[in-house]
Amino acid sequence: MTARKLGYEYPKIVRGEGCWLIDSRGKRYLDAVGGAYVANLGHSNPEIANSIAEQCRQFGYLSGTMFTHGPVENLADELADTLPGDLSKLYFLCSGSEAVEAALKLARQYWVERGRASKHKIIALGPGYHGSTLLALSASAREAHKAPFRPWLVDVHRVPAPYPYRCECGGRGAACPVCSAAVLEEAIEQIGADQVAAFIAEPVGGSSTGASTPRPEYFKRVREICDRHDVLFVADEVLVGIGRTGTWWAIEPYGVTPDIMTFGKGVSAGYAALSGIAAPERVVDVMAQGSGSFIHAQTFSHHPVACAAGVATMRYLKQHKLVERCAQMGRVLHERLRFLTDLPHVGDVRGRGLLAGIEFVEDKASRAPFPRSAKLAERFADAALDAGLTVWPNVGHADGTNGDAALIAPPFIITESEIDEIVGRLTIALEKTISKLAVRA
Repeated sequence: MTARKLGYEYPKIVRGEGCWLIDSRGKRYLDAVGGAYVANLGHSNPEIANSIAEQCRQFGYLSGTMFTHGPVENLADELADTLPGDLSKLYFLCSGSEAVEAALKLARQYWVERGRASKHKIIALGPGYHGSTLLALSASAREAHKAPFRPWLVDVHRVPAPYPYRCECGGRGAACPVCSAAVLEEAIEQIGADQVAAFIAEPVGGSSTGASTPRPEYFKRVREICDRHDVLFVADEVLVGIGRTGTWWAIEPYGVTPDIMTFGKGVSAGYAALSGIAAPERVVDVMAQGSGSFIHAQTFSHHPVACAAGVATMRYLKQHKLVERCAQMGRVLHERLRFLTDLPHVGDVRGRGLLAGIEFVEDKASRAPFPRSAKLAERFADAALDAGLTVWPNVGHADGTNGDAALIAPPFIITESEIDEIVGRLTIALEKTISKLAVRA
């Protein structure tokens, strides 16, 4: 078994060129989602490839429990000048799920070593997604994914996500309990602040709420609430960080700093498996002065080749000002996508930078989603692939089961003409999907 989806014949990719992928039959696909929001530099970048090859020629693997090395130290330096606030200590892993797992374990160990072992509860958003390892899955709100593993998951308290399109206030109510984060404070007080270790959230909704953005003051209120109740705020930037939303970190425009931050995906542009967590000295020093170590180890953490890919990616992003380009091209993308809301069954188009979500509804007036049995998002993604376009189907965000959206997250090197190609192929895929639904009805 080599594929995630059983009984499906995948196209076999043999070559990549910038924003394009070519399969074994010669068909070209415009990679409008960077694989899984990862390929921010596009495909077959020679500078990144050469950096990886050079590191392989020096040495391929070292244990992070025994040695340090140039790539890991250089990567820490390259990231340091982009990190918000007092975040300065870094720990490198392989996947986003691993980073979330490590971040939540760090939060727990911090409180244990401060002599406050009763603080063990996690609060997360719903909808929300943080990964597929057991603790990360516990923090996620994907009930269909969680159901088979329920006996193995921990209890995570959930509060409604700030999701303007689905909120009764439409994101316009400054006093709305959800959009103002008041529900978070209510949850902490209900559970008891002496029990709550951490609150975890994506600064911009990723595949959970389909690129939804909260009110500008939402995370300032979150920061105030967490400070008032001694709760660590964990910002999950695995999908939305490393420039994806037009700033190095999606949390930046809100003017706050989390206590722990996760990152991944674009940090190596997908050329190697790499993720990590960032924390301030005030968190790390508690362990340094206590047990002396973070109780977490993985065989491939701090991997030299992966870190070399990360160094090359960070330097390339800076040298070519691609985060600034992401912001610029993001404005073009959202301008071009705006007309989609005039089409049948497109309820909302939103996002920031080169991250956009298109939410489909059965009825635009009531915002009623299609029934899950229609599998609208999956059918749309298949139609897009037929049209030579990759998108990411997102489901379940409306009520935990129903809800369909498609996400767009092209490489930062995307051109205006390629954005026009994306919009044209999206329109073809939507027309094909809706026509098939009409025939079925």
